[in-house]
Amino acid sequence: MSSLKPHRSPSEIEDIILRKIFMVSLFDSMENDSCIVYLELTAAEILSEGKDLKLLRDEMERVLIDRLSGNFTFAENPFQYLVGCYLRANDELKKIGNMKDKVMKTDLEGVINHAKKLFVSYCRIHLGNVGMFPDWGGGNSSVSPLLGLVFGEVGSGVGDGLGGGGGMSVPGFFKELFRDADYESMEVVMKQLYEDLRGSVLKVSALGNFQQPLRALSMLVSYPVGAQGLVNHPWWTPPQSVYLNGRVIEMTSILGPFFHVSALPDHTMFKSQPDVGQQCFSEASTRRPADLLSSFKTIKTVMKILYDGLAEVLRCLLKNTATRGNVLEYLAVVINKNAARAHIQVDPLACASLGMFVSLSAVMLRLCEPFLDANLTKRDKIDPNYIFESSRLELRELTALHASSEEVSEWIKKFNVGNIDGSGNNNEGKNWLLQSQEATSAGTNAGRSVLQLNKPMSSDSQKPKYTFICECFFMTARALNLGLLKAISDFNHLVQDLSRAEDSLSTLKEMREQAPSPQVQQDIARLEKEIELYSQEKFCYEAQIVRDEQLLENALSFYRLMLVWLVDLVGGFKMPLPLTCPMEFASLPEHFVEDAMELVIFASRIPKALDGVLLDDFMNFIIMFMASPNYIRNPYLRAKMVEVLNCWMPRRSGSSATSTLFEGHQLSLQYLVRNLLKLYVDIEFTGSHTQFYDKFNIRHNIAGLLEYLWQVPSHRNAWRQIAKEEEQGVYLNFLNFLINDSIYLLDESLNKILELKEIEAEMSNTVAWESRPAQERQERTRLFHSQENIIRIDMKLANEDVSMLAFSSEEISAPFLLPEMVERVASMLNYFLLQLVGPQRKSLTLKDPVKYEFRPKELLKQIVKIYVHLARGDKENVFPAAITRDGRSFNEQLFAAGADVLRKIGEDARILQEFIDLGTKTKVAASDAMDAEAVLGDIPDEFLDPIQYTLMKDPVMLPSSRITLDRPVIQRHLLSDNSDPFNRSHLTAEMLIPNTELKARIEEFIRSQGQRSRDLSMQATKDTVHTTSHEPLIE
Repeated sequence: MSSLKPHRSPSEIEDIILRKIFMVSLFDSMENDSCIVYLELTAAEILSEGKDLKLLRDEMERVLIDRLSGNFTFAENPFQYLVGCYLRANDELKKIGNMKDKVMKTDLEGVINHAKKLFVSYCRIHLGNVGMFPDWGGGNSSVSPLLGLVFGEVGSGVGDGLGGGGGMSVPGFFKELFRDADYESMEVVMKQLYEDLRGSVLKVSALGNFQQPLRALSMLVSYPVGAQGLVNHPWWTPPQSVYLNGRVIEMTSILGPFFHVSALPDHTMFKSQPDVGQQCFSEASTRRPADLLSSFKTIKTVMKILYDGLAEVLRCLLKNTATRGNVLEYLAVVINKNAARAHIQVDPLACASLGMFVSLSAVMLRLCEPFLDANLTKRDKIDPNYIFESSRLELRELTALHASSEEVSEWIKKFNVGNIDGSGNNNEGKNWLLQSQEATSAGTNAGRSVLQLNKPMSSDSQKPKYTFICECFFMTARALNLGLLKAISDFNHLVQDLSRAEDSLSTLKEMREQAPSPQVQQDIARLEKEIELYSQEKFCYEAQIVRDEQLLENALSFYRLMLVWLVDLVGGFKMPLPLTCPMEFASLPEHFVEDAMELVIFASRIPKALDGVLLDDFMNFIIMFMASPNYIRNPYLRAKMVEVLNCWMPRRSGSSATSTLFEGHQLSLQYLVRNLLKLYVDIEFTGSHTQFYDKFNIRHNIAGLLEYLWQVPSHRNAWRQIAKEEEQGVYLNFLNFLINDSIYLLDESLNKILELKEIEAEMSNTVAWESRPAQERQERTRLFHSQENIIRIDMKLANEDVSMLAFSSEEISAPFLLPEMVERVASMLNYFLLQLVGPQRKSLTLKDPVKYEFRPKELLKQIVKIYVHLARGDKENVFPAAITRDGRSFNEQLFAAGADVLRKIGEDARILQEFIDLGTKTKVAASDAMDAEAVLGDIPDEFLDPIQYTLMKDPVMLPSSRITLDRPVIQRHLLSDNSDPFNRSHLTAEMLIPNTELKARIEEFIRSQGQRSRDLSMQATKDTVHTTSHEPLIE
């Protein structure tokens, strides 16, 4: 080495190098540097032992102890000194790297490396026993001296000034510090270090400096002693107590504050800094689009760093068998203690933040990646029995897909009954399960639906030991439910709140113009502030969730696995489903399916979010279970599947990939129309107190799908076939509810129009309006806007229903003309026609009818088309008679009035002529009916239907109330309500008892009255002839 003189001996060179490293001197006033400490007593001891006064390898530990134990002016504290020695040792190693004398070089390297080990060893001793060596520098910081070095190791910035190391990087130090350390010697050190790391990210937002602490955490757990130190920390999972809840875990556990880092809003008490909404999205309407895009990109980038970092930390811990169980226990506690996050209203003091659970969702999805391959080859590792036997996750109390809590309890009890043999297997339960499986599933995949009774058992508890894939799957499903899916729900509600606030603001501004007041101005100012906050929050959601393609893609892949696995439990993708639902399927949490549907709906509304996603499995699942109440009890959940399909309709999705799901998909072509019609019927009775209004929204979605499918030839053919096969079944029920809805919606809309016009007239009379009190005007204005919304919605739904009746009746008319249906259809059409062409039609005139979806000309054309289509299919000529039997709306001028209006609006000539012809037929039918009524004369009450008070043609007795009605009348009732109308007992068409004796009497009555009428007619004719023969024709 050029800096060393050649005549110096190896021991002299060693002495020089070690004194530089140790920063000590064995000679008084040998150095002028105040940082070099003179070890007088050490020098005296060496001399007393007859040794040369040199610092050689044998003296290193003695010198180090004396240096650390002494009281020296200007001396560094022990930790700083030891780290400094380590750094100087590294420098000296570099200097001797070019020595020509290889033997001396090797010897010196050995000495210096031994010195480095000493420094590291004494660092451990000092950190674990802080009082062992005096700290004459007075450093009493509560922060671990290691923190600064850790930050320096993973990157400069945050660590400056936090610890004794000043944030400097000390290459190799941590590797040596942790590599050969035992846990006991490092326990205290790691405890303080992890607490400091936790504190450094407490209440830090996505724009704060969390990255360096996160990298530090990742580095520490990469060492076995660091991993063990983390999971054994008292605050790894806070101690169980009555005060332990989700928020406590988030704020006090070591990982909690890392998961809390987010761009999403939180309760004011726990708000992180910097404020992301304020900093990135305040007054967003005035910002350049490029600035907003930059903010979106920044948040997306930093959140990816957070997710990847936390996932790496958990992977590191999970790979280590000694720490894997601790990680799973921590995740389970976090999930269990936050179960209340599933509620509509979340208590922010009791539950962790949304940000934490969105981060947890993203991290869990990253842990699932190894078993989310395209073929889902590892799904057989997921055991449905985990729901009942896991001691970690609390899943049993969740609402199940079909089974009640009592059924689940009984099933578990039945499974556990029987003699347990020496191996711990339940033979009776096993046989019962096998029988159950044979009865409920078939096919090559059926084996997956059997509970895996031969799974490995833990030696100490005899409880099943589930694979990591199984545990990870169920934990991810729960985390997503409480995290990502809750965030999507909150985002949707936020968008609705923002829209409502903007509408209210617009209304208030209109009111200010009409009736200015201080209160209105205050309300406007308040709403403007609310809208600004809503807007900031909306952009935060958009940045962290909507624009995170990887998060959504991973979640969609997970739920694809979920649905394929669920289908495996019932025997695979095939129809029809087994009659009995397997208990393994029935007992699974309902939110597994609901979350899948919600996510797909959300993703479907984001451009390109579904690109590359394998949607066939989603489509198969929807078709299989959409109309299967024996498998999925909740009708709203099955209706959610229709919402998914609505999003996928090509005209809405804008994606060509979705069209193949409808037009080239085998299950779709066979079952989609059938199941949509069945669900349309099922949704009439949901059991909810809002079922009457809910059904309109659900049927709106179904109607949109059916209208699209009618335009697809293959589906239209299927529709015709179903109408033929189910003429007396589901299709008749479908028509009945379609007609009921049409009548209610149009009637409601027309009545609301009259109310709206009344308010409109009040407001147009300026003098009278201004004279009213301001509060009254405000209330009437609010009512006006409310009525506008109701009319718009109801009229839109009514138009859809009438349109469906029009296009379907053109090719399928037979069900409309059945005895139990034809009069109902005729009454509906007559009512609509009367409203549109009758004397009161002018009262329905609106200034801007299109604004309210009210298009009377189009509506009239649709109504007339239905009349014509049914007349074309009326082979038995029953339709004209049914039209005339409507005493509420029909009169002889109705069709003539309708024809006059049709000529004015330019209806197709062929349709017009057929409508006129039908009107002619109704006149004939009306005349015939009057003649028939005259013939029958007074009809005995026992021959009259007690509901319609018309002559019965096919009397049937109700089995419970024993009352006799006409078959078409009771069958029409049963289409809407399966109960006896007189005592509400259960009743179906098959239970009706033909009253043959009464029918015979009625037929005899009709025959005898007809004969009597003919006899009277003949007698009248004879009397007339006799009279004319005796009287002159001309007087």
